[in-house]
Amino acid sequence: MVGSEATDVMIAGAGPVGLTLAAELRRAGVACRIVDRLPARLPFAKAVGLQPRTMELFDRMGLVRDVLDAAVPMRGQLTYVNGVAEGRIELVLPPEVPYGFASLPQYETERVLEESLGRYGTAIERATELVGFAQDADGVTSRLTTSSGGEEEVRSRFLVGCDGAHSLVRKGLGLSFEGGAFPEEYMLADVEVGWSLPPGYGVRSVHRGADGAIDDLLVCIPLPGTGRYRMSMQAPPELSAARRAEASGAAGDDGVAHGLEGGTAPALADIQKVLDRLAPEPVTASALRWSSVFRISHRLVDRYGRGRVFVAGDAAHIHPPTGAQGMNTGIQDACNLAWKLALAVGGAAGPRVLPGYDAERHPVGEEVVGRTVRHAAEGVQADPTDRETLLLREAQLLVGHRESPLVTPLAPNAMDPLRPGDRAPDCGGLTGDIAAYPVRLFDLLRGRGHVLLVYGDHPAGDTAADLASAARELTGGRMETHGILPADAPDRPTEVPHHRDSRGEFALRYGADEGTAFVVRPDGYLTARLQPPRVAALRAALGKVFAP
Repeated sequence: MVGSEATDVMIAGAGPVGLTLAAELRRAGVACRIVDRLPARLPFAKAVGLQPRTMELFDRMGLVRDVLDAAVPMRGQLTYVNGVAEGRIELVLPPEVPYGFASLPQYETERVLEESLGRYGTAIERATELVGFAQDADGVTSRLTTSSGGEEEVRSRFLVGCDGAHSLVRKGLGLSFEGGAFPEEYMLADVEVGWSLPPGYGVRSVHRGADGAIDDLLVCIPLPGTGRYRMSMQAPPELSAARRAEASGAAGDDGVAHGLEGGTAPALADIQKVLDRLAPEPVTASALRWSSVFRISHRLVDRYGRGRVFVAGDAAHIHPPTGAQGMNTGIQDACNLAWKLALAVGGAAGPRVLPGYDAERHPVGEEVVGRTVRHAAEGVQADPTDRETLLLREAQLLVGHRESPLVTPLAPNAMDPLRPGDRAPDCGGLTGDIAAYPVRLFDLLRGRGHVLLVYGDHPAGDTAADLASAARELTGGRMETHGILPADAPDRPTEVPHHRDSRGEFALRYGADEGTAFVVRPDGYLTARLQPPRVAALRAALGKVFAP
């Protein structure tokens, strides 16, 4: 076994979650290594849905344009029961939401993230697998097997397992992974069909038996390309991977039945049989790019890490693919953890920061697992929530952290619509003194870390310049300040960069009266709302996150 130079963070697994974590760490100037046991990216359209909230995070990371160029819109869903059209869900969000729902094969999402990571000079170490680790008070020692067949020992400050449902990191930490498996097995296939259904719409076609229960299912998600879909459907007994595994004794030793199975892949004829039964109109499938049998479980870890080792994505939570929540939740795990690790590596993290990862993300994982299990049984449309709330939740725009130990809660009787822990919304119509065109708030936040937004002046508050100076001092230079002037405010000199809220959208979206300040953290959530904005209040808010 050979040793190697130490790194700040070791990441096991180079799927979308591990790549997001690595890219965000490198954007923050943190050294990391990312390893994956596979020799190359898999060309499979597994996770294909990108939620609007994930698109907002990609915007913050500076790579949303690459995603938009590669993806196709998800406009809605067509539902059929026993061959009869039962309705159409239109995926229409409020106009102030900057991104809609999108579809992109997982390998394309990984490509965009890998290229982004490469711009920071970091590459995936392929055919390299984490096989063991041990942590102590000062760091983690990881054992790797490398592409050359040798072993390597790596010392890092932290280790993160983004290594999937059968995570070695999770097992090594001794975390529980409670839940169960669905008895059904499914086929996945990437095919083309020439039907007359409108493009951009998913299809959910089911058959209900005499007892009203669903006994046959077809779900089709559009992919880039003419008539191309990722289809899922129940697998016939002759393609049962579970039966083959049971017969061969290859079911695995962790009891987690989730993900793609080996063995005989479904053929085009297998897919056609299901289409003949359930397609909304007669159609012939062609151009089979890939197919597999897969199993679904629903499980959640008891905690998202221990000591200097953490888990994210499928290593922490697995559930039905209903609503395309899994990969997106994992990407958001990574964005949440990345800025916390960056502060810890830089010696700037307060004692609540790293425990705050579990405090914030475990409740999210619990909610997603429970909701997707319910939706898997009856479909998203069976949710009793009103349609607008349903879509906002599916878009993951309602995810928040109001109970987090890292936020400064408002008084219980406060009526402010936007509270610490909520997502920081976008708004348009911000005009500068030089550029003649308006910009979005997200344009100002892109590529930045912690940002203090100061809206106007308050007679009892401190000046924007005083707040900016305090923000720099209290965070070791890690926080930037930007002023937002009300539309009707008189022109006046200012010592901080600023834009004018020319259409009043910032005041509306943020519920801001003149003289309000907001602390926005790197993953796009508010940690404090200060009114009036005083340096003492800012110090108290930042003291929850930053070390003295």
